[in-house]
Amino acid sequence: MKILLLNQTFYPDVVSTAQHLADLAQELTRRGHEVSVITSRRAYDNPHKRYPSSEIWRGIRIQRIGSTGFGKSAKWRRAVDFASFILACSTRLLTQRRPDLVVALTSPPLISFIGALYAMVRRCRFFYWVMDLNPDEAVAAGWLRKGSTAEGVLDWMSRFSLNRARGIIALDQFMAQRIRIKGIDPERIVVIPPWTHDSAARFDGVGREAFRRAHGLKDKFVIMYSGNHSPCHPLDTLMDAAVLLRNDPRFVFLFVGGGSEQKRVKLFAAEQGLPQVRCLPYQPLEHLAGSLCAADLHVVVMGDPFVGIIHPCKIYNILAVGAPFLYIGPAQSHISDLMRELPVSPLYSRVGHGQADRVVDFIRQLEKRKEPPKSGRFEEVAGRFSQERLLTRQVDWLSRMGEREAVSAKR
Repeated sequence: MKILLLNQTFYPDVVSTAQHLADLAQELTRRGHEVSVITSRRAYDNPHKRYPSSEIWRGIRIQRIGSTGFGKSAKWRRAVDFASFILACSTRLLTQRRPDLVVALTSPPLISFIGALYAMVRRCRFFYWVMDLNPDEAVAAGWLRKGSTAEGVLDWMSRFSLNRARGIIALDQFMAQRIRIKGIDPERIVVIPPWTHDSAARFDGVGREAFRRAHGLKDKFVIMYSGNHSPCHPLDTLMDAAVLLRNDPRFVFLFVGGGSEQKRVKLFAAEQGLPQVRCLPYQPLEHLAGSLCAADLHVVVMGDPFVGIIHPCKIYNILAVGAPFLYIGPAQSHISDLMRELPVSPLYSRVGHGQADRVVDFIRQLEKRKEPPKSGRFEEVAGRFSQERLLTRQVDWLSRMGEREAVSAKR
C-alpha cells in the first residue's frame, strides 16, 4: 500500500510523537509498504533549528514544510505557528500522488481534519492516531471557553475527523471512552498504548553513573521529571516540594525535556532561590537509558481534568528501567490502574495535587531506603508495553484494516 503520514514532528526530532511515528514508518516500510511523511522543517522544541526540506531515510520519503517559528512563549505565537503549518501542509497535499491510506496524528491540534478532508476528496482511506483530544484539551486547560464559537468550530472539526476515520487508535480505555461518548462506533476504535523504545528504555548502570558524573549529581538523591512540560502536567506540587526541601543539600530536582512550562520552572526556581532545581533539554535517544536510570525517583504528573484527554506514556519507560516513581494526579486514571497491577512495594506511590508535604514525606522515606533503578523490578507489567509487542500489534491492525477497507471499496 501507498501510505501517507501527517504530523508536525518526525525523525530526527526527539519528542515522543516524532519517535513513535518514526517507529511506525520504519516497520511499515520493512513490510513492503511505500511510506511518505509530511512534517515540519522546524524542531519542535527549538523553532530556530531546521531540518532538510526533503530526504529519503531508511526507505521513507520525508517532505518537510516551512512554517512560522514564533515559539511557545505566548498562546498567539503557538496559534500562528500551528495555523501556518496547517496552511503549508494543505498546500503540499495538493501536489501529492493519491495514496491508498492516510494516517494523521494530533500535532498540531486538528491536523487530523486536514488529513480526513484530503482523504475524502482523494477517495482514499483515513486512519486517526489520537495522541491527545482537542479541543477537549484546550477547554480543560482554560485556553478555550466551553460553548464559545471557537470551541464549537474546533469541536465540529474534531468530530469530522473521528467520523471520517475508518479506524481510530486510542491510547487507553479512558480516551476510548471519551471518543465513544462523541457518538463514534466502538468497532472502529482500538486501544494501543504508545510503546517503550526497547533499545533505549532499559536498565543501564554504567549510563547512570556516567550521566550523574557529567551533571554533578554524585552523592545526590535525584528527583526527576522527564518529558514534556505542559499545563496538562501541572508541576506546582513538585515545585512546592522543592521549596520545602530547599535547605537539604542531599536532594536535586532535575527537570529534563522541554515544552511551554519549562520556562516557568526556571523562573520559579530563580525567584525562590532554589539552586537544587536544575533543567536539561530533551536527551538524545541513544542517551535515554542513562538519563532515566540517573534518577533515584521519577515523578509522573497528570492534571485532574485531563484523564482520557492526554496519555502519560512516560510511565512505561520508568517501569522498563525499574525506577521508583511517584504519581501526582487523580485517583482514577490509566496510571492508577497500572499501579494496581504492580506488586505491592514501598517504591511507588500516588499523591493528589496540592499535597507537597506528602511528596516530601515519600522522598525522605525513599532516600533512606537507597534503592536506585534496578533491572527487572517491574518487568512483568513493563513487558506489556514493549515496542516489539505494541508496534507489531499496531502495524498488524493497520494493515488488516487497510486491506479490509480496500476489499470493501472494490465491492
